Amino acid sequence: MSEKPWLFRTYAGHSTAAASNALYRMNLAKGQTGLSVAFDLPTQTGYDSDDPRAAGEVGKVGVPVAHLGDMRALFQDIPLEQMNTSMTINATAPWLLALYIAVAEEQGADVSKLQGTVQNDIIKEYLSRGTYILPPEPSLRLITDVAAFTGKHLPKWNPMNVCSYHLQEAGATPEQELAFALATACAVLDDLKVKVSAEDFPAMAGRMSFFVNAGIRFVTELCKMRAFTALWDELLETRYGITDARFRRFRYGVQVNSLGLTEQQPENNVYRILIEMLAVTLSKNARARAVQLPAWNEALGLPRPFDQQWSLRMQQILAYETDLLEYDDLFDGNPAIERKVDELKTGALEELAHIDAMGGAVAAIAYMKGRLVEANADRLARIETGETTVVGVNRFTTTEPSPLATGDGAIMQADPKAEADQCARLAEWRASRDPRKVAEALAALRQAAQGGQNIMPASILCAKAGVTTGEWGGAMRSLYGEYRAPTGVSQNPSNRTEGLEPVREAVAEVARKLGRPLRLLLGKPGLDGHSNGAEQIAARARDCGMEITYDGIRLTPAEIVAAAEDKRPDVIGLSILSGSHLPLIRETLDLLRAAGLSDTPLVVGGIIPDDDAQTLKAMGVAQVYTPKDFQLNRIMLDLVALADPAPVAAE
Repeated sequence: MSEKPWLFRTYAGHSTAAASNALYRMNLAKGQTGLSVAFDLPTQTGYDSDDPRAAGEVGKVGVPVAHLGDMRALFQDIPLEQMNTSMTINATAPWLLALYIAVAEEQGADVSKLQGTVQNDIIKEYLSRGTYILPPEPSLRLITDVAAFTGKHLPKWNPMNVCSYHLQEAGATPEQELAFALATACAVLDDLKVKVSAEDFPAMAGRMSFFVNAGIRFVTELCKMRAFTALWDELLETRYGITDARFRRFRYGVQVNSLGLTEQQPENNVYRILIEMLAVTLSKNARARAVQLPAWNEALGLPRPFDQQWSLRMQQILAYETDLLEYDDLFDGNPAIERKVDELKTGALEELAHIDAMGGAVAAIAYMKGRLVEANADRLARIETGETTVVGVNRFTTTEPSPLATGDGAIMQADPKAEADQCARLAEWRASRDPRKVAEALAALRQAAQGGQNIMPASILCAKAGVTTGEWGGAMRSLYGEYRAPTGVSQNPSNRTEGLEPVREAVAEVARKLGRPLRLLLGKPGLDGHSNGAEQIAARARDCGMEITYDGIRLTPAEIVAAAEDKRPDVIGLSILSGSHLPLIRETLDLLRAAGLSDTPLVVGGIIPDDDAQTLKAMGVAQVYTPKDFQLNRIMLDLVALADPAPVAAE
């Protein structure tokens, strides 16, 4: 083997720090060569596990880390000086890195030798993932604080993964993924340039890395990665004057596409994951530095350890059993590849020039969000009409029952006692710490933030003093306020009309009976920020003639019910993808009853197992939708039927 393989990672974390630590050590024993930490939503959004807004969300989509004790337990018996750790964390990235550094120091590690990454890309959170806290300007300042600090104290650490992964998950075209990611990188470099010396800037730019997506059109995706490599090199040289080619290398990690994983015939996802991995491994000159693969059954629920092992074995077989790593780049000089790369570069540069003309990525957030919503609508329309084939979904749907996806234990169930256990240990942590040291550390944090000092030293002091995630996040909120990103859903109907006439006629008929427009209230309760589904329902309902109320993500059930009292909708639709649907829907239904709105039909969408769907219906939910329900027009007709004040009896 002439080349060392890429890092093998599995994106993991659940329930508690101790449970996640056991999973990490098991995966490392199976041959995983790096860690990729998934944090739960309260940790990502700066709340403590016992905050009322965290109820039902603790440990669901990742591991809860509320203080130094949790971080200590998370990496128990894992020597951090020898580990390469990726932490998918953004709004609270300075805080989680501070906790990581504090644990490493407790282990006796040489901090300058720590290797890894914090994602630390807040702009894509505004555009697609939704775990932002602060407005763009102070968020950008925290990103570059991390970069400046790591450049001096953790020289092997990547202070930012410019993350185009979630852009593709939100529907971005390859050209948009390239342009929006590069625009984000430029915004960070422009801010960083005034924080570090001209002498240090090239090396700092060289530590910037990317985290990308690879979809099923794997030849296009391979060309996209070659285009990324060329564009980054050109941008750093021409825009930032970096002459040393070592600092212009495009370094990236990848998780292949989760958007395309299907609930129908989920065993087909194994082949999709394998094919998508080829896009980021076959081309030597554009090969990923680290790869993490989703599990085949993620559209159904949480993957089991076996499912994660299956994805890890894919990587190991490609790296160790094939002869891929013995060859130079297989695509250099290929005219078809070169044409496609040039086409992608041209499209990306045109889009980037448009963003630059608007004042850069921060100024163009609303524009980019709107473009993503429209691109995703186009993608879904092609699947609905059959223009895009998805095997097992809109073609070749006759199937045998899958023995892999049936029976008890087909997906992993979160420990129902984990949240209570986490909250109890958090209470013990608060009781055991020195209140004076906590107060002093938080005062120093506020002083550093207000005085324009780098936030990292004060954050590390807070970590060691026992400050909690919610207290750190609360300090940032009190100083800078909270931000609500644009939804990307325009009030103006689009020009997509194909196939909508029957739905529009049905909407108009119900509106005639009501004597006013049919009203749909959409909401995303809880901390889940994955808003793509809600946005597409809102956009399609708008195009069908409904009156839409959609105020975006992270609303409490009380806020949703207050909006229902104000708007008096005919149907309420809620979207929850974090697994917290049962407690959030139960609370929402209770509040609707208390407000006298129990007759308003409520529909729910998300990654919801069949048993939970039956439970929701028994609670009073009118309809439950999951990823298999891709025919949006059919959903629209369901909503019309629910809103009809005088439905015609079925014949």
